[in-house]
Amino acid sequence: MSATRAARKRGKPASGAGAGAEAFKRRRKGDSSGDKVKSKGGGKMNEEISSDSESESLALRRTEEEEEEELEETAQEKKLRLAKVYLEQLRQQEEEKAEAREFEEDQVAGRLKEDVLEQRGRLQKSVAKEIQAPDPADIRILRGHQLSITCLVVTPDDLAIFSAAKDCTIIKWSVESGRKLHVIPRAKKGTEGQPPGHSTHVLCMAISSDGKYLASGDRSKLILIWEAQSCQHLYTFTGHRDAVSGLAFRRGTHQLYSTSHDRSVKVWNVAENSYVETLFGHQDAVAALDALSRECCVTAGGRDGTVRVWKIPEESQLVFYGHQGSIDSIQLINEEHMVSGADDGSVALWGLSKKRPLALQREAHGLRGEPGLEQPFWVSSVAALLNTDLVATGSHNNSVRLWQCGEGFRQFDLLYDIPLVGFVNSLKFSSAGDFLVAGVGQEHRLGRWWRIKEARNSVCIIPLRRAPRPPAAGS
Repeated sequence: MSATRAARKRGKPASGAGAGAEAFKRRRKGDSSGDKVKSKGGGKMNEEISSDSESESLALRRTEEEEEEELEETAQEKKLRLAKVYLEQLRQQEEEKAEAREFEEDQVAGRLKEDVLEQRGRLQKSVAKEIQAPDPADIRILRGHQLSITCLVVTPDDLAIFSAAKDCTIIKWSVESGRKLHVIPRAKKGTEGQPPGHSTHVLCMAISSDGKYLASGDRSKLILIWEAQSCQHLYTFTGHRDAVSGLAFRRGTHQLYSTSHDRSVKVWNVAENSYVETLFGHQDAVAALDALSRECCVTAGGRDGTVRVWKIPEESQLVFYGHQGSIDSIQLINEEHMVSGADDGSVALWGLSKKRPLALQREAHGLRGEPGLEQPFWVSSVAALLNTDLVATGSHNNSVRLWQCGEGFRQFDLLYDIPLVGFVNSLKFSSAGDFLVAGVGQEHRLGRWWRIKEARNSVCIIPLRRAPRPPAAGS
């Protein structure tokens, strides 16, 4: 016992039972450390399994912290933050308004520029390149006249067409349905009390720019004035000494210009049913006439080979030379430029500042006849889409041709051939430029030099579709 107590005092393990107890303690210590490792491993597994719940708890903690921060925001800081948001909104609104103003200013400036160019007669919108090749299957044919169509007009709203023919009748057509809206029948000679109408070939027609009045002229020297909407006869103008060959209203007014095979040009006031004056100058029968908004008109002098511009207030005229044959058709493109066609097969572009053509296209519709005896196809009609670079010409070579006028109206470029059998005696574009109307007959409008039996006396509506414009850069 004394030995054991002494060993305990010295801190040394005792032999026997004391050593066994010490070993048991060491085993327990090792087991407890193993348990600690296992518990650590088990803790890691528990963390991996419950990661979603812990992330949600983190998110909730963050939200709570943000809410606490917002709660901690002072009233002054909140006012400052709201003021910054408001200023940013104002800045964005002002930028949008500035962009809208800039766009409107560009539009207004473009429109003003167009108006100035139009008044000066120099407006030339580029339209011809956008026109797609017309499909012959899309051409609508309106039949109602018994003899060759001689002239036609399209109403300013593009809803109706008036056509006249050698059968002395005038028909009003609906553009949409193609049906007859009204027929003005032929009037018999020497019969009193009958409905008014023409008793001889109708050679020309014109409609006022407001669509109120229709004027028609015939071989019996008469000009008849109609109410365009109802086709009711209003007045008859007499005074020409030969066939009335050309009519045109001055745009924006009811002033009417007429020309005749008697070589004169007359001015009338339709609204007041009155005659104004007569102008002379041509050396042969005048074949055609046209006018726009200026107080002047242009005429094609037929076999005298001249184109003349008549300045009505000054009672003066400008004379232009260029064609070799009889000039049978003329049309103003704008106030300063015009196009004409002749029986020598040529088409000419004119500017009022030069006495010679700016551009001359010879043999515009090709040649006919046996080898060595070829003759050009007569150009029987011309039309121009107002203030653009698009021109159409007609002949009897079984086609209507569309042309593009070059920059400054100094050249012709052929665009398309549109197949039409017969004499194309009249051509007119719609105001919007979405269709072209052709008056086709078996004979030329002024005579019976040839007869094309396979042709049909008809009004043909040719749709003009435009290619979609490419989107602007950055859009």
